[in-house]
Amino acid sequence: MNEKTFLSEGDIDFICTGTIGHQINKEFGSAIVKCFAIPRGGVPALERLMRNVPGLVRVKDPKDADVFIDDIIDSGATREKWTGGYPLRPFLALVDKTDPASQFQNSWIVFPWEGTPEAGIADNITRVLQYIGEDVGREGLSETPARVAKALSQWFSGYGTKPEDVLKVFEDGAENYDQMVVVKDIPIYSKCEHHMADIFGTVTIAYIPDGKIVGLSKLSRLADMYARRLQVQERLTNQIASALYKHLEPKGVGVILKARHMCMESRGICQQGHYTMTTALKGAFLEEAATRAEFMALAR
Repeated sequence: MNEKTFLSEGDIDFICTGTIGHQINKEFGSAIVKCFAIPRGGVPALERLMRNVPGLVRVKDPKDADVFIDDIIDSGATREKWTGGYPLRPFLALVDKTDPASQFQNSWIVFPWEGTPEAGIADNITRVLQYIGEDVGREGLSETPARVAKALSQWFSGYGTKPEDVLKVFEDGAENYDQMVVVKDIPIYSKCEHHMADIFGTVTIAYIPDGKIVGLSKLSRLADMYARRLQVQERLTNQIASALYKHLEPKGVGVILKARHMCMESRGICQQGHYTMTTALKGAFLEEAATRAEFMALAR
């Protein structure tokens, strides 16, 4: 996950009177400025601006606005949507992560009116429940947004870990061992990056030591680390193999991943029960036919 940056009320006041206030004064001078708050995030942002910058008034119709106000520009998609419909209106935000000079480019911003990182996510989950037609006020769903926000932190915890944090390498114990080490059928759970649907199956990892070995549980941890990110199976397979090959420096690495994809089984073509298999071979596993054949036989 991205580093969390908690902005205080003082931080917001400084942004309003400094960056945003300066932009508005430069554009409009001392004139009354009609502002449209982009739904949801722009509402508290405009409230803070109006406390700090004189001459701002809120309008309900974007056609009447001189400027659009939002809390954050993340990918820029929201800005493009509104400026596409109203190309002559400036679009200002308290935080603009698309600005190369922004100190917040790699941060998850938590505004003071959100309270916690999960609170903003929970609000969005509530909107998703409304979108699919659910009654968000019913008892069974009262804690669902908070639960989903918490679950997302676990499902995608792989973003907060690096291979070097997982792979503890030993030279003691590797004396003269030059045969294949195989950990077979490691369970993996992931989410596809196209629909965020489940990917689940098993991965078999093998390597031939070259003076160093790694704790066997670390192979499972390495697979889990990469699986707990948005993935496509081909990339996931290669990431596991490449990380092990780089950090352990073995004679070779082989990875076979066998998985089912709910984006294919529960939507779209809706065919159940088949698997996708991918392989990644490095070093001796790629270059030597006998080594490759031995690995494939052991992985069955």
